[in-house]
Amino acid sequence: MVNRVDIKQAITNGETSLGIEFGSTRIKAVLIDNRFETIASGSYEWENRLENGFWTYNLVDIITGLQTAYSEMKQEVERNYGITIRKIGSIGFSAMMHGYMAFDETGELLVPFRTWRNSTTGVAANELTNRFQFNIPERWSIAHLYQAILNEEKHLSRIDYITTLAGYIHWLLTGNKAIGIGDASGMFPIDEANHDYNEAMIKQFDELITEKNILGS
Repeated sequence: MVNRVDIKQAITNGETSLGIEFGSTRIKAVLIDNRFETIASGSYEWENRLENGFWTYNLVDIITGLQTAYSEMKQEVERNYGITIRKIGSIGFSAMMHGYMAFDETGELLVPFRTWRNSTTGVAANELTNRFQFNIPERWSIAHLYQAILNEEKHLSRIDYITTLAGYIHWLLTGNKAIGIGDASGMFPIDEANHDYNEAMIKQFDELITEKNILGS
């Protein structure tokens, strides 16, 4: 059994790790010590909703859920140990790795977040699978992007950056537009040799757009 004095010292010294999970029905924040024992946790329940034919979560819920889950965890630490968290050793998060979030150069979300649950990209996924000779599931970000292109959606000309919920949370918390390779593999095929997006398939995708004279290419 972990000693309360040890836990208080770990919290004070920042010898802790915070895990945040954006699940389908709940956002969780869990603080653990270096023995992987849970110190405190918080949560926020949410539900996706169907808007204009797409399953989505809005940005207000994403941010409110993150803040609420963290606040509940922080309050539990204060209640149980009489300590206010000042620093945390490391933070990791897990979020729905698929889907589509498109932003313009100012950081404005151009269309509501399209989640992994949507099954509106069948034509795009099939065409890309045939083109790449690599299975592209309907939930992947590239399938969402290509379907938007095929549908000639108005927001396309304003896109500066696309990502998933995992990438958005990383950007929100750190200011960096980056994503782990595991989450990236739910956006576009990965080259196992160089651990980056498959350049040959990126070229194929660019050629596909040019052939169809899409977006003025």
